[in-house]
Amino acid sequence: MRAIEVREFGPPDVLQLADLPDPAPGPEQVLIAASACDVLFVDTMIRSGAGRGYFPIRPPYVPGNGVGGEVVAVGEAVNPNWLGRQVAAHTGGPGGTGGYAQLAVADLEHAVVVPDDVDLLDATAVLHDGTTALRVLEGCDIRPGEWILVLGAAGGMGNLLVQLLTAQGAQVIGAARGRTKLEVVAAAGALTTVDYGLPDWAETVLAATGGGRPAVVLDGIGGPIGTAAFDIVADGGRFSAHGSPSGSFAAIDADTARHRQVRVRTIGDLQFGPGDRSRLMKDVIEQLAGRRIAPRIGQTFSLAEAKKAHQAMETRQTVAKTLLLNR
Repeated sequence: MRAIEVREFGPPDVLQLADLPDPAPGPEQVLIAASACDVLFVDTMIRSGAGRGYFPIRPPYVPGNGVGGEVVAVGEAVNPNWLGRQVAAHTGGPGGTGGYAQLAVADLEHAVVVPDDVDLLDATAVLHDGTTALRVLEGCDIRPGEWILVLGAAGGMGNLLVQLLTAQGAQVIGAARGRTKLEVVAAAGALTTVDYGLPDWAETVLAATGGGRPAVVLDGIGGPIGTAAFDIVADGGRFSAHGSPSGSFAAIDADTARHRQVRVRTIGDLQFGPGDRSRLMKDVIEQLAGRRIAPRIGQTFSLAEAKKAHQAMETRQTVAKTLLLNR
């Protein structure tokens, strides 16, 4: 099969197209002929070596956390009825491996059937961004009418967070960089959009709330922007520091958070326990089937163009979701 292989950590050039042996499913696994491969910003972090402190992945490896496609083989403990089904599935363990390929193995527990009336690319697009978005919201105790600030609102997960929050009756402020991305955020349902590329963006957020402060901040950016957002979250509010595409997570002083009674959740609080991933995957596919969410696929690349996909993500040229297609 053709797959992308990383033989050493480094820049996007280390993503090399290779001919590798076809994988075989284990007893409780399925083999999927992938039509689409999910791409996340965390893939670029792992590839660069910046994720070594968070993920156990080491070269050589096939990157990628999930695929959408057709089940073409099953393990001995799997019902043969799975053969021929269209599924979206997580591949590999923490961080994900094995997804940038024509054929991918997935645990049956982490494969979800895609209904006939759901587009397979859409299902692949929400596979991880959607499950993580739901995981973030589970711990935030969102209340109708609250002002919620979403940082990185034009990204794949940020776009879904805006939709989910709007459906829950929240007043969403979607923050991104540049007019094109802000248009995407507004289309997702944000009541107000803010460009955090401008020096007075925090003041703009406060003005949008009528001089108050957002009750909840969902930080998908980290770095100085995330830290500045912590300064404007309401006392007694909630802050989710789950993003680091800026190069680091938001720097939050624990004593200050306690003094202000701000409940802070970090990436460690989002880890999946037994059954969590499969539960949330099924939930997000149901929401997709029920037309309660609609992912925006901003760009696609062929499998062989994985390097271009990573370059585009790292230079902030992507909007919403990025997928690799086997074509």
